[in-house]
Amino acid sequence: MCAGGNLQPELLLDAYRHGIFPWPSDDQSPLMWWSPDPRAVIELDRFHASRRLTRTIRSGQFSVSCDRDFGGVIRACAGEHTRQGGTWITRKMIAAYERLHNLGHSHSIEVRQDDRLVGGVYGISLGGLFAAESMFHRVTDASKVALVHLVGHLRARGYTLLDIQQWTPHTGRFGASEIPRSQYLMRVAEAVELPVTFGDRLEGVPT
Repeated sequence: MCAGGNLQPELLLDAYRHGIFPWPSDDQSPLMWWSPDPRAVIELDRFHASRRLTRTIRSGQFSVSCDRDFGGVIRACAGEHTRQGGTWITRKMIAAYERLHNLGHSHSIEVRQDDRLVGGVYGISLGGLFAAESMFHRVTDASKVALVHLVGHLRARGYTLLDIQQWTPHTGRFGASEIPRSQYLMRVAEAVELPVTFGDRLEGVPT
């Protein structure tokens, strides 16, 4: 952990290239940067969705898209954490990641039900690395649906590393695991050099 710096695009992208991410406590305190050891990842070729969730996706009750409402997703993620008693997705963080979105480096998956945004996930893309930052749901399974579609899209586009920073029981049910930071940093260095882009439409949709 270290403190200082700013949220300018060049500094943010350089941090992610070196396995570091910002996690502030508020907009007034010095900016905090983190590189956990161990680091949690989802291996794209080992990702597991339950049969029940697969049936939910096939039911057609949700529609899923990418990069149609990045601002809506990141603000909903901030609100999700607020309901739990606090948020690290501050106003400055939102502004910074929206700048990255406009530059083509941050992306979102949106889940809608009856044209209402009910779930989603967003993160940073650098070469073959996707660093998932946060997700939210307003109805049951909506964030899980977003994650399944994100993994399918990353596989289709040729990504090799999905970083989720910290392991939780929720992500563990999908096959998330922890690896030593030293191993993570080697994989990041390789992934960011790959000629991979996120694209402008959702691919690898589960069937």
